[in-house]
Amino acid sequence: MNWNMRIRQIHRWLSIVFTVAVLINIAAMTQENPALWIGLLALFPLILLLASGLYLFALPYLARRRSPGGLR
Repeated sequence: MNWNMRIRQIHRWLSIVFTVAVLINIAAMTQENPALWIGLLALFPLILLLASGLYLFALPYLARRRSPGGLR
């Protein structure tokens, strides 16, 4: 399995973790005094999703630039 497929799989699993963290956050916000760390729970997977998503977004452009035909 190459790195691109591995990062794509990690990105998929991070999206599931992020969704669960947002659902937990919504449930916690219904409480009277929610803890601050629960509000920040979704931030860590979101940052990782941003990094992996930007990498996956740039892949076709980088591959086109490396090809023998270059940019057209």
